[in-house]
Amino acid sequence: MRFSDFNYYLPPELIAQTPADQRDAARLMILERRERSIEETVFSRIPDLFRSGDLLVLNNTRVIPARLQGNKESGGRIEVFLVRRLAAPGQVWNCLLKVSKKPSPGSLIRLPKGMSARVLEKSGEETWTLSFSPCEEFDRWLEKEGSIPLPPYIRRAIVPTDRARYQTVFASVAGAVAAPTAGLHFTDGLLDELVARGVEIAPLTLHVGLGTFLPVRVEEVHEHRMHSEQYCIPDDTAAAVAERKNGQGRVIALGTTTARALEHAADSHGNVRAGEGDADIFIYPGYRFKVVDALITNFHLPCSTLLLLVAAFAGKEFLLNAYEEAVRRRFRFFSYGDAMFIA
Repeated sequence: MRFSDFNYYLPPELIAQTPADQRDAARLMILERRERSIEETVFSRIPDLFRSGDLLVLNNTRVIPARLQGNKESGGRIEVFLVRRLAAPGQVWNCLLKVSKKPSPGSLIRLPKGMSARVLEKSGEETWTLSFSPCEEFDRWLEKEGSIPLPPYIRRAIVPTDRARYQTVFASVAGAVAAPTAGLHFTDGLLDELVARGVEIAPLTLHVGLGTFLPVRVEEVHEHRMHSEQYCIPDDTAAAVAERKNGQGRVIALGTTTARALEHAADSHGNVRAGEGDADIFIYPGYRFKVVDALITNFHLPCSTLLLLVAAFAGKEFLLNAYEEAVRRRFRFFSYGDAMFIA
């Protein structure tokens, strides 16, 4: 199986550069796997697709303003992109660096408002380990001086409204460098309507990380290795999943990040283990889902790991046919684009 088998034609003008005027005004494509049917509605009507007793599991990660602009000691400009906070004293992070000449270990990066970062070491093929000082009040400084990390296919300047719109209404645990974009369509009102219809809502946390920004560098699918992402599944969420696995309703994953966390934490019988860890599961066609019964997701990049996950759930041929139909109907693609409900 090759990544190129999951390519599709996408006119550039269908890549959404801005969100819909209202969160729930996006279009929604409905895929029914058993009947191989494709329908269309608006996202505000998504409660009609739920049943009383269903469980909606969502990812409550919060996007941090991960892009920082600074200068090397020589005066040259450098962009620091925070990837992951490390389990170490102070403020030590894995970071991507965008600079004309890579720095040497020990060199200093000067950042706004008296903050600096010391380069400790090269920590991977793409990342460096940096220590920030002063580390006191770092998070407060970051909120003021960092920029929201919009994906590179959004080819415009960041505007103030991106701070709110590239964040779900239920984001509460800071740590992601990209939004769980299927969740961007939900409003508080939609969530309240689901609860009123007898749907239970349960959170987990998976901090979307480096893999979102890096291209796939192999052709054979089985040769790809996923970057790990930190996750936490609360006891109550694991218990709610167990109730549905005992016949109480469906487990509906809001987004591929939620699906990955649930499937990573599940045993062969679909029992989800509560707790924290690093999810590095790579889901592609041939994988048998143990937990997720339905999936809400946006439209993903060609040849991407996220597209392969959705193809594993929906079926490759059916999904690629649906993408062709989405192009024909002029759906909007990627982070700020439209959505799918696959059941």
